[in-house]
Amino acid sequence: MSQRKNWLAFGTGVGVEISSGKLIVVVSAVRPSGVDVLGTHVVENYLTRPAADWGGEYAAFLKKIGAAHLAATVVLPRRELSIRVLAFPGVSPADLEAAIRLQVDALHPYPEDDAAWAWTRIGKSNSVLVAITRQTWMDRHIELFAEAGVTISSLTFSAALLYGSLRLYSTPPVEGFVGALETAAGAEFYGESPARGMFTASIGQEMERGAALAISELRLPPLTTCGDLAAMIPVPRRVFHGGTLPAEAYTSYLASLAAACPRLSLRVNLLPLAQRGSSSRWIYAPALALSVLLVIALATLGLYSRYRDSQYLAALNGEIQSLEPKARQLAALDRKLEQSRARMHLLDRFQNRTKQDLDALREATRVIAPPAWLNTLELGRATLVVSGEADQATGLLKALDSSPQFQNSEFMVPLSRVGTVEIFRIKSAREGVER
Repeated sequence: MSQRKNWLAFGTGVGVEISSGKLIVVVSAVRPSGVDVLGTHVVENYLTRPAADWGGEYAAFLKKIGAAHLAATVVLPRRELSIRVLAFPGVSPADLEAAIRLQVDALHPYPEDDAAWAWTRIGKSNSVLVAITRQTWMDRHIELFAEAGVTISSLTFSAALLYGSLRLYSTPPVEGFVGALETAAGAEFYGESPARGMFTASIGQEMERGAALAISELRLPPLTTCGDLAAMIPVPRRVFHGGTLPAEAYTSYLASLAAACPRLSLRVNLLPLAQRGSSSRWIYAPALALSVLLVIALATLGLYSRYRDSQYLAALNGEIQSLEPKARQLAALDRKLEQSRARMHLLDRFQNRTKQDLDALREATRVIAPPAWLNTLELGRATLVVSGEADQATGLLKALDSSPQFQNSEFMVPLSRVGTVEIFRIKSAREGVER
């Protein structure tokens, strides 16, 4: 990844990771020339200690390094989250949230009334990143931070932080990549590819299994090398008040980068809007000063050209009044033409749907050939869901994606073997159909 200066990378942020009964705190100063870690601290046993006790410890640490005014970006534990990457080809930005809301109940194991979720689009792709957690667990920690006097601006997770940090001073390979980061909870795998957008998973210490799964899900070449994410993210120039950055603090370090430069990060924030704190009121001073200058300039320009504009406006009004009847006639004709086009398009769509559905059914029958057989087949306007048994089910994804009828095939549940056959459930997006 080529290094470059980012002139928008300017700010100071606090990152806090919730990790096994302790809070790992990192404060970083981001500049176009690099990152300085101003300090690191670990708050032990925050669940069993009085909130005022460890809150005072946290406040004293921030005050010591001149960061008491900053709101923290908090990283939730991976075990408390369900993270999904969904593809929505052809869905307009205005309809994305409604499309996600229709699927969100099937994406997590929590009760329906105990699920909090947030989402964001991954770059300019048609994929979105969705994070879901238990509402009761999150509310408990929000209340705990409030009792401790800790101001927080965001509740997020490591994958969203990695996406932004990899782009802070460099550009990830467009052909895709896979990397692993050693954390206190084990190895976290992260990757990107043109075919699947993003992959993220935490798989204990099974490095080879995790790398193979990431490469497979991202549709990358089998010989793709799994890199070290610690070498891909921005390396601190200096680490004050500690000497070195501990390995367990990498996730908190990424959170501090996102807190310092929130506009450059992937925004997935599970914290309700009303409870988000800001770091400083001074961040609005430049915008306010520029707004005042703009108002003064516009007022001066308005006074200077007021007389000329009034004369020009009178001439325009005269022309408008003379052309208004013709404009109304043209508008009426345009409305009638648009209504006719809409009716014709609707009729064409209904005529094509039956043929498209039959073609998709025939193609699915051809691709999933004996000795494989299906228990169920669900054919919707946008998707095909099949479940059944096969000797080798892994090859069905490639077979479906190679068909002109289907794309973005994936297993909805892990494969399970019963005797000599594998039980599968596959979801594919239909390609080239009218929605």
